[in-house]
Amino acid sequence: MTELTMTRLHEIMIILYAVSVLLYFMDFLQKNQKANRLAFWLLAIVWVLQTVFLFFYMTRTGRFPVLTLFEGIYFYAWVLVTLSLAINRLMRVDFTVFFVNVIGFIFMAIHTFAPIQVSTNAAAERLMSELLLIHITIALLSYAAFSLSVVFSVLYVLQYRLLKQKKWGQKLQRITDLSRLEKSSFILNVIGFPMLLLSLILGVQWAVITLPYMIWYDVKIVGSFLILTIYGVFLYMKAGKGLTGKSLAMLNIAAFLCLLINFLLGSRWSSFHFWYM
Repeated sequence: MTELTMTRLHEIMIILYAVSVLLYFMDFLQKNQKANRLAFWLLAIVWVLQTVFLFFYMTRTGRFPVLTLFEGIYFYAWVLVTLSLAINRLMRVDFTVFFVNVIGFIFMAIHTFAPIQVSTNAAAERLMSELLLIHITIALLSYAAFSLSVVFSVLYVLQYRLLKQKKWGQKLQRITDLSRLEKSSFILNVIGFPMLLLSLILGVQWAVITLPYMIWYDVKIVGSFLILTIYGVFLYMKAGKGLTGKSLAMLNIAAFLCLLINFLLGSRWSSFHFWYM
């Protein structure tokens, strides 16, 4: 598979992804089962193309592609598409797939149109180890769990607003009840929190073993532990203090925004994660 073929593959993938998101948006605005079904099958094609490219990239590099920000964004988008397809078939919660794929499309577009930094990839090769690989992979999977969680929180806020304004339309009927949305959001954060904690433990262990010195006040390290603390507060407020409702949903949304800032900008401001840029 040549570089030109890979470029065309990405162009086709991003176009199909855009059409799929637009069709889900049409279904969101006005219930349209045909648009929903077509969007699902287009998304399935996107997933197949993503998987083919991921397999080819792994074959070419001889490693799992998560060691640079460029690679990590692609893997993160692939995980979101995989989870959204599973949700569409297993949970059937309306609008969830749409919001998840808005996030996924944004990251897929960033990956497609961002320049590839060859020197960065070379640095990643020199620093590669199984411990580092596991650390990054678990972190990205925890981000995916948090992404799904925030989608349920956004739907909670939307449903809450519709109920508050007494708008008894199709959107209100199609979004599941508030208690289920809140429970789903909480469960996903319960899954994501220990994964992120484990990832940070492995990352610190790798750094202590591999690097000649450890910069504990590094932006990326401080930001990551801050994110862990925020999600810990979320779990404590829900499980310990019994916080429910819109306030809990807004806290989850704020936590995810902080996570995005740390994910996209933390590495660029970091002297420790100099290869992950």
